Amino acid sequence: MNLLAEELNTILDNSVSGRLLSPAGRRLYFPKGIIAQSAEAKKNAGAANATIGMAYKGGKPLMLQAVAESIPGLSPEQTVAYAPTAGIEQIRTIWKKLILQKNPSLGADDISLPALVPGLTSGISIIADLFLPGGETLISSGPCWDNYSLIFEERCGGILRLTPFLGDAGLDMDAIAKAIKSEAEKGYVRIILNFPNNPAGYSPTRDEARALAELLKETAEKGADVLALCDDAYFGLFYEDDLFQESMFSLLAKLHERILAVKIDGPIKEAYIWGLRIGFVTFGGKGLAAADYDALVTKLMGAIRSSVSCANTPAQHIVAKALEDPRTPGEIKEYRDLMQRRYQAVKAFVKANPGHPVLTPFPFNSGYFMSFRCKGVSAEAIRKELLAKHGIGVISLGDNCLRAAFSSLEEEQIRGVFKVIYDTAAALKG
Repeated sequence: MNLLAEELNTILDNSVSGRLLSPAGRRLYFPKGIIAQSAEAKKNAGAANATIGMAYKGGKPLMLQAVAESIPGLSPEQTVAYAPTAGIEQIRTIWKKLILQKNPSLGADDISLPALVPGLTSGISIIADLFLPGGETLISSGPCWDNYSLIFEERCGGILRLTPFLGDAGLDMDAIAKAIKSEAEKGYVRIILNFPNNPAGYSPTRDEARALAELLKETAEKGADVLALCDDAYFGLFYEDDLFQESMFSLLAKLHERILAVKIDGPIKEAYIWGLRIGFVTFGGKGLAAADYDALVTKLMGAIRSSVSCANTPAQHIVAKALEDPRTPGEIKEYRDLMQRRYQAVKAFVKANPGHPVLTPFPFNSGYFMSFRCKGVSAEAIRKELLAKHGIGVISLGDNCLRAAFSSLEEEQIRGVFKVIYDTAAALKG
């Protein structure tokens, strides 16, 4: 094993983070090679810098005029230069400040400085590399985002334990507790918490969030190490007053010495910038010191360096400018209110049309989507019929889950679209 990896492991082995690392996670390190030496030269090479593979003229990176005209608000350094492996310092600092604002239960020392990754998918995939050994199990809601299977099972060789997180009216705490208790018999638990949930569009109430945190705390108190991944892709899109308004990460990041919490989030959904592919990974754990966080981020940087090298530079500067623009909070609120009105239109339709012979809505209160449990007709059959005969696109996830994204429907479309969905499913039932 590389000496740099051994040095990082020595730091982390004093805490839960070291015990939870996968074999690949233990091997990863950030080399003191081209990137590290170039960063050092950038600070100290005043005479000449011949370290990095970029072309300069007059002290600025060369840039095509067509590129410069496409992004007039950025300098050559902000447009075509390489970004640091973990992201530019400015946007990492901005995002940590925003996490603390949105999650007031957290203090600055409770969490690491977020590391930037090229999208939340990349962040989840990298964390899987670090913490999910082949053949090991990760508890997930079932149904779940279909990319989880590709990431955790096909890429990493892990096993998704799909658990019915949702009952008829909210979280199915008995089912979640049963899965956690079973996994804890091994001495460790790995679980991913995706709220607002994709595909169901559900977030826990305040009481449910506290109960879920207490369940994981009790698991840790009984001697099991816990890895809690918080997939917060749709964070903040909460439409009911009784919902827990912070991330589950804020409850778990300082809950117990045997719990390592990882927040994977970003402005992709929160700030409506889907195509700019900016995500963040943040660590939190009771008893973890600055050295632990530095070591974890360094291993994360090794995973980034060995896969995508670094994220898109202009996207980072564009997003940093947007997040600091005084107009942005008002616009985000405006868009969130628009989403809430669409949610309320769906909620009203579902309430007015109970007892469908095929479709039973999952509980939903947040996010971009809602989903139906399908009985008697497969979700795929309904999807195909809606697309072929009515030109309406929805998503089928397995045989029994049909997802509809109200985020992409105009408010005035919602009643008509959902009526067609209901009528089509009923007709297929016969």
